[in-house]
Formats: sequence, C-alpha cells, structure tokens
Amino acid sequence: MKAIRFHQYGKSDVLTLEDIDKPVPRANEVLIEVKACGINYADIARRYGRYVVPTPLPFVPGVEIAGIVREVGEGVDEKWVGQPVITLLHKGGGYAEYAVAHTNGLIPIPSGLDYTQAVAIPLQGLTAYHVLKTSGQLQPGESVLVHAAAGGVGLLSVQLAKKFGAGLVIGTASTAEKRDLAKQAGADITIDYTLPDWPQEVLEATGGKGADVILEIAGGDMIQQNLKCLADYGRMVVFGAASGERGTLVPVQLMGKNQTVTGFFLGKLMEQPDRFLQSLKELLTWAATGQVKFLIGGVYPLAEAGLVQDLMEGRQTIGKLVLVP
Repeated sequence: MKAIRFHQYGKSDVLTLEDIDKPVPRANEVLIEVKACGINYADIARRYGRYVVPTPLPFVPGVEIAGIVREVGEGVDEKWVGQPVITLLHKGGGYAEYAVAHTNGLIPIPSGLDYTQAVAIPLQGLTAYHVLKTSGQLQPGESVLVHAAAGGVGLLSVQLAKKFGAGLVIGTASTAEKRDLAKQAGADITIDYTLPDWPQEVLEATGGKGADVILEIAGGDMIQQNLKCLADYGRMVVFGAASGERGTLVPVQLMGKNQTVTGFFLGKLMEQPDRFLQSLKELLTWAATGQVKFLIGGVYPLAEAGLVQDLMEGRQTIGKLVLVP
C-alpha cells in the first residue's frame, strides 16, 4: 500500500511516499481503508521530533481517519466489516491507504457527514471541547480568549465556547480575512495578535478585568503576553507551540492574581476512550445536525502531504486540512 513516512526528523522534505506492507489487524483491532485523514500541528511536531512523547523511526504520521472497515481481528464482530467509521489512532499511521485501529475507539459516521467532513471533527473538536470544559473549567458567563481563531481548533473553540455559555468570546488572528471568519463563527470581538499592544485590547474588551480562560497554542513570548491579560482566578490552557518555541513561565508570577496555567494533551485523553467517546459522539451529532459548523480549508492527495504541512506551518491556511489517499 501507499503511505507517507519519514526516516529522520527534519523539514517537510523528509516525508516520502512509499510502498509499505498493509497492516494486519490483531485481536480487538480492525483494518480500515482510509478515505480521509486529518492534518494537524501534531504531525509537524512529530516530523521535527518535538512531540510531547517520543516518535519512533521510521514513522507514518496521522492520528485521525475516516474510512471503511475491511477486515477484523480476533474477537471482533464481523458486523463491523463494510461500516463507515471515524476513529483516532493513538500511535499514528493515518497518512496511508490502510490503517489498523482498536475497536474501543470506533464510531460509525452519522448520516449527514461524508468522510472528509467527518474527519474534520475528532482531533480538533475534542481538543476544543476539552480545553474549554476539562482543562479550562469554563463557567457560564465567563470570557474566553481564543488564539488562532480562524484555524481548525480555533473556529470550533469559538463555537463551543458560545455553546457552553461563555459571556464574551475574543478571537485573535493575523489577517482581516481570518478575523472575519472568527466573527462568522461567533466571536464577539476580534484582535490582530501581530500588533504589539494586543493584550491591552483584551483588557479594554473585558473592562480591565482580563479573560477568564485563555486558549494558548502559539508558545514563545505569547505565554508572557497572555499573562498580561489573564483575569484574577483566570485559567490559561497550554495545548501547543505552533511557533516552535516553548516559551517560559515563572510560577511565582501566578500568585498575585491566583491564576492557573494548565496543560492539555489529547494523546493522554486518547489512552482512555471512556473519557472522550461520549464527547466525540456529541460533536459528530452537532456537526451532522448543523449545530456546530466547520470549515474544510483544503483537500489534498496523499503525495502532497509535505506541501500541505508547509502551508500549515507557515500559517497560510484556514480551517481543516485533509489528505485523501
């Protein structure tokens, strides 16, 4: 089968389209013919060897796939064969024509969603959901600051923050086009984070209080910038470092305002399907019924994986990017 794989860490040119053996499902696993695979910043971090957990070489990236079950392993009901499903692959392997997945993470694709639409939901939807609810502990009426608000996670975060009862949602983005998208998704106020005084704009938008919950994905000096506009008892959730720089934090900074900085890693959540399956089913239902809208920013053939990662890394994309074998 065809797959994108890398044998060393580095820039996008380490990604190669190769012929490799089709995986064989073991006990409690199924073989899925991949119809669509989501592209995420985590795939880029894997490629550089900067992921939260070690990346073994050679490696096939890709953690969210939609496709059709073609074979089942020992102990798996044959009823799954032929079923369109969506799932998350804890150890990668999605940039390929076929992938194996454990049955405890399989969800039938609801009617109303095709493969490309379905794959736009899991990783970014679960991230937005749990960054807000589980780590951010968002309460009704609180204010939320969403960075990269025109990205896949950002657009869903804006919508879910509203759905969860946020009183004020502020979205940041680098261009007028992206800020318009965030507005269309439900952001009450949008801010250009490339301007040096953007934290002051957040303070003004919140009446001097600051944001109760900040979703931090950029890393670098954004950590310190966020602290300038985090409210008393506010929570900043760190779930990425898109800039490639991890940033610094001096814990004593948090004491004066009783602030909290917490982390979120979807890979840890994926280790316990009972912690995410119900929320993923909710997200898919909301998407299928139009309660949550998503934007497909581009659909590309498997061979263009390197190009697409470069576009994402250069922040030249909006919405969800999808590979199709």
